[in-house]
Amino acid sequence: MPVSDPSPNRVDTWSVGHIVRTMAPLLLVLSVLELGSGLVLESLQSTYLGNPTLLVLVPVMIGMGGNLGAIMAARLSTQLHLGTISFDPREPQLRAGILAIMGLAATVFTVLAIVAYGLGHLLGSPMALSDLLTISLVSGLSLAAIAVSLGIAATYVSYRRGYDPDDVTVPVVTNVCDILGVLILSVVAIVVL
Repeated sequence: MPVSDPSPNRVDTWSVGHIVRTMAPLLLVLSVLELGSGLVLESLQSTYLGNPTLLVLVPVMIGMGGNLGAIMAARLSTQLHLGTISFDPREPQLRAGILAIMGLAATVFTVLAIVAYGLGHLLGSPMALSDLLTISLVSGLSLAAIAVSLGIAATYVSYRRGYDPDDVTVPVVTNVCDILGVLILSVVAIVVL
């Protein structure tokens, strides 16, 4: 059963004033949170400088987590606007989307580990491929699971509160995943190494 529209007259939400009033506070909070990602990365500087190959993983981990969550949120938002999805866990479209995102994550983070392994040898500071695969897959799949959950939650909450999920979900998911990507990668790297 599709989710019903909580506010039948949504044309007024397309005005510039409404969008600015809605998004400005959200973007301010997310900007402050984004500073936290840099502070976490700086505090773990010794871990990354001790294993320079890990530095190859950082930008991809940060970017992919947000991208995977944004893909999920965009798919859900489109399906909501079309009225073709509900948030029932038994919904085949929802499960198919989750499986597709997790499959993409497994592929991307496996390739990332292999590329990092090759670059590590070129840079003269190689790590074992098994360590890189473990770090990349465990942290990547963990981040993907969180990004998918966050994408679903952000889409549902924004829609229920009368906000257009297309405007709200991508900034929320990408910023939160930036912070979590650094944290998860760092924790997994410390545990594995």
